[in-house]
Amino acid sequence: MIKFLKNWTLPIAMLLGTLAYLMFSKWSFLAPAKPLVNAFVSWVMPWLISAQLLLTFCKIDLKDLKPKRWHLWLLLIQGFSCMIAAGILLCMPMGELSKGFWEGVMVCLICPTATAAAVITGKLGGNAATLTTYTLLSNLLGAVMVPLVFPLVELHEGLTFWDAFLKILSKVCPLLLGPFFVALFLKHYLKGVHRWLMEHSGMAFYIWAFALALVMGQTARSLFNSDASAWIIALGGLMSCVVQFILGKTIGSVYKDRISAGQALGQKNTVLAIWMASAYLHSLATIAPGSYVLWQNIINGVELGIAKGGHINPQDDPNHVFPEKEQKSPSLHRAFLCLLS
Repeated sequence: MIKFLKNWTLPIAMLLGTLAYLMFSKWSFLAPAKPLVNAFVSWVMPWLISAQLLLTFCKIDLKDLKPKRWHLWLLLIQGFSCMIAAGILLCMPMGELSKGFWEGVMVCLICPTATAAAVITGKLGGNAATLTTYTLLSNLLGAVMVPLVFPLVELHEGLTFWDAFLKILSKVCPLLLGPFFVALFLKHYLKGVHRWLMEHSGMAFYIWAFALALVMGQTARSLFNSDASAWIIALGGLMSCVVQFILGKTIGSVYKDRISAGQALGQKNTVLAIWMASAYLHSLATIAPGSYVLWQNIINGVELGIAKGGHINPQDDPNHVFPEKEQKSPSLHRAFLCLLS
């Protein structure tokens, strides 16, 4: 039973989140609990995201953080594509559906790399070390771009741009960068705690599952409270997912790191994306990153299937660096389901 739950964590978490929303929306006797649940979700989500990042960054060795040229190109793609989407939102008059579409695309573009993308990269025969470096860089980019761009496209009533900028900065910057500095502090000054976190890094999987269930409830609310055409926004998630995977692999091919670059740009921390969209953008914008969970899992599943069919052995790649946990988890199916989106 436990093995079944682990193998099907992704669909189970998404289903539970959706069912929880339907229960609260249909059963009137639960109405008094709604404010408490909403307050709890708003409070706990940043902590869950930070916990995932902390467990990931605890495994980073500073000696392995070596920026590559393709890192710069991918950062430029993320930054400029986000600004293009923001420019469209600012310059073109549009209704709620179009606004939700472009805001959803924007958050999918600027969202940092998934915390466990290194696992999939390793299974595909890529360089997990360069991928981990980009994960940190993309978090740094997000910490800068999100507070600058989001207030421009979705100003909150009663707040000036700078008020909104400082408000978002005060929440997003510590969320994305704080865990890295905490991990460094623990590694040098509280080695026992750091070692314990390393030994229990598998907790990140369960934290991700719980967080995914919570954010899927928010996504379900946006879907069920809108008309049928809102499903078009999910196509925005598909479009941004496919384009980013293709661009990442194309640029990676030039620098002989095709797999790592593709996963770095295409595989997103969608739990973070949904949280940012629900907190700072139009409610419909959560649909795009919510659907991105499915699209990136489909793409990664196909990639893993091709890798298995072609008998690709990552150990044959002299540039590949295996994370410690990856060596202990040879299951291809488990790798597919451990996408800490």
